[in-house]
Amino acid sequence: MSASDDLRRVHFQSPEYLVERLDAIASLFDKDRTDLLVEAIREYIEDTAESETFQELVATKYYDDQLEFETVKQLVGAETAQRLRLLKADLEGEPFDLAAPDDSDIYDGDAKTVDSERTPNDVDER
Repeated sequence: MSASDDLRRVHFQSPEYLVERLDAIASLFDKDRTDLLVEAIREYIEDTAESETFQELVATKYYDDQLEFETVKQLVGAETAQRLRLLKADLEGEPFDLAAPDDSDIYDGDAKTVDSERTPNDVDER
């Protein structure tokens, strides 16, 4: 058993009807209540971690320094956390000191003007 598989006792209260339904399902599958709870929690965490809304929330809080990197790693996994770390470093970096391009840089000297009075049905005969 690895360190991540070490067991921890958790105590919580639940509405009685949920416990009764859980016990009925456990009996049906010949499983223990705890096994079903652990499986349900694991599936919920996996589904939540894959949610775009959740990942956006984690990213926002990480970028705003409300979450530490290790917590982000636990929440969304190592690969996504590393991507967020790189993006955060990029966002915090100094912008490049580059002059804005002019039209000749973009269009290689072939800049065209647009006649705003024309409609899409007008045909350009030039």
